[in-house]
Amino acid sequence: MHNLVTMSRKGLLEEFNKIGTDPAGGAVMAPKALHRLVKIYDLTPRQANIIKQEMLGKGGDAAVARGVVDASVEKTDVLLMGTEKQYRALIKKLRMQPFKLADLAGELEELLKNLGRRPPRELDCRGKKLPLGERTLVMGILNVTPDSFSDGGRYNNVEAAVARAHRMVEEGADIIDLGGESTRPGHKPVSVEEELERVIPVLEILVREIDVPISIDTTKAPVAQRALEVGAHMINDQWSLRADPDMASVVARYRVPLVMMHNQHHTVYRDLIGDMVQFFRESIAMAEEAGIPRENIIIDPGIGLGKDFEQNLELMRRLRELGCLGLPVLLGTSRKSMIGKVLDLPADQRVEGTAATVALGIAHGADIVRVHDVKEMVRVARMTDAMVRR
Repeated sequence: MHNLVTMSRKGLLEEFNKIGTDPAGGAVMAPKALHRLVKIYDLTPRQANIIKQEMLGKGGDAAVARGVVDASVEKTDVLLMGTEKQYRALIKKLRMQPFKLADLAGELEELLKNLGRRPPRELDCRGKKLPLGERTLVMGILNVTPDSFSDGGRYNNVEAAVARAHRMVEEGADIIDLGGESTRPGHKPVSVEEELERVIPVLEILVREIDVPISIDTTKAPVAQRALEVGAHMINDQWSLRADPDMASVVARYRVPLVMMHNQHHTVYRDLIGDMVQFFRESIAMAEEAGIPRENIIIDPGIGLGKDFEQNLELMRRLRELGCLGLPVLLGTSRKSMIGKVLDLPADQRVEGTAATVALGIAHGADIVRVHDVKEMVRVARMTDAMVRR
C-alpha cells in the first residue's frame, strides 16, 4: 500500500479508472476525496457559529477564534475543512440562512468552480492566438531602459533591441514584453514622452518583423494607447489599473489581454495571500466594470514588488493558492534579488536560481513565465511541463 496524493478531480477519475470503477460511481465519489482548506475573513460570531455547526453536521469542521462561542470577540477569521461534497452541502444550507450568509454561499460556490480544472483555451492577442493550459508560455523580457536592474543599457538603442527580440523568438519566446521604464527598487520615474521615445521606435519595427505577440510593460494610459495604435497585442500593467485611471478604458477599447501585477508601496500584510487575493478581486472588478472581459485578464503575483525576502519565498511556496481566482498566472522571478540573496550572486549569474523558481512556479500553477534567459527557461518549462501537465 502507499499514500496516494492527488489534488485534482481528473487525477481521481484516472485512479478510479485504473481500479475499474464504474464511471457513474467515480463521478459520485470524486467530490468525497477532494479535500479543501478555505479561509474566510472577518465574520461575526453569529455567522461563524452557524458555519461551524453546519460543517460539523456534514462531517467537516471549521476553526474559529476562541471567543466565538460566547461572542466575546467582534470578528473572527474561519478556516473551513472539508471535502468538495461537504462544501456543496454547506452552500445549499447557507443559501437559506440570514446574516448575509447567502452571499457567502455564492462566493464559496465561485471559489469551488475556480479551483476546478480549467480546460485549455486560446488567448486572443488581436488575432495572434496563444494556447493557455496546454504548455507553459514563455515571455521574453526586452528592456529598452538605461537603468534596468539586470540588463540596463544593453538594449537601449533600436538596433540592439530589435536584434534581441529576434533572438528571443528564435530561442522559443511566445511573447515579447517591451518596457521603457525600470521598476527596480529606487528607480527614477520617466515622463510619458520619454517612455514613448524609448518604446515606440522599437515597437514599430517589431510589429512588422516579429510573429509573436508584443506586450507593452507600462502603467501609463497614454503609452498604452499609443502602443496599441502602433500594433501592440497586450498590456502588462504593474499597478493593476491603479496607477492611471484611464488605463482600464484604453485596454477595454482595444479588447487586448491585460496582465495585472500585485504591487504596493510597503511590505505590511495581515495575511499575504489573503491580502493579495483581495487586491486582485478589486482590480478585476475595476477591469470588468470598464468592459474588459474576464477571459482577457492574467494575474501576476509581483515577486519582489511590495514584498520582502521572506514574503517572496512564502509567496513561491503558496503560489497555488491564487488558483481560487480562476485566472491564468504569470510569474516573473527572473534574476530577481530573492535569488541573489539565497545564492549570493549578481544578477547576471542567477540563471540556475531562476530555473529553480520557474520549475516550482509551473508545478504550482503558473501559466506564463517572464524571463531574461529565454533559451534556458524554455528548456526548463518543457521539462517541467512533461512532468506536471500530463
